[in-house]
Amino acid sequence: MKNNSKPFFQLIVDSYEKYHHSVLLYIYYRINDEEEAKDFSQDVFLRLMDYKQILCADTVEHFIYVIARNLVTDYLRRYYKKREITSFIYDTYSGSTNEVEEQIVAEDILECEKYRMKLLPLQRRRIYNMSRFEDKTIEEISEELNLSRRTVENHLFISRKEMRSYMKQCI
Repeated sequence: MKNNSKPFFQLIVDSYEKYHHSVLLYIYYRINDEEEAKDFSQDVFLRLMDYKQILCADTVEHFIYVIARNLVTDYLRRYYKKREITSFIYDTYSGSTNEVEEQIVAEDILECEKYRMKLLPLQRRRIYNMSRFEDKTIEEISEELNLSRRTVENHLFISRKEMRSYMKQCI
């Protein structure tokens, strides 16, 4: 199957016109954030262009919804992970009413985390730091470090696992 550039881009344009609104609603229904849903619906069609070699009129709708589902899943994972961390910190230290004491405990935990982060291999440390302290997404990290998305995911998975294990010992 050989794709010419013009028919491929016309397929993208036609797909955008046909499916954009329904993709936007699909994403909005799941994440309930209008601005994020608009961004993600645009990202769907940008990512669709990565499949130039295998995309055809018969498969384009399937690709669009798979990409949308994956973007929503990634977003929800990050969202619930942040909520889980915030909830854990709040639940663990909500019993103390002294703000100075809370601040000291938070600083101690941060120092433990930074100490353990220094022990990570260089690449893993950079990726963890960019994700944790610079709030960068996996896509942003992979672009900045010229690594594949999967490599960044693997480094984050391993570093987070190591960090959780270490932090349990500290607490």
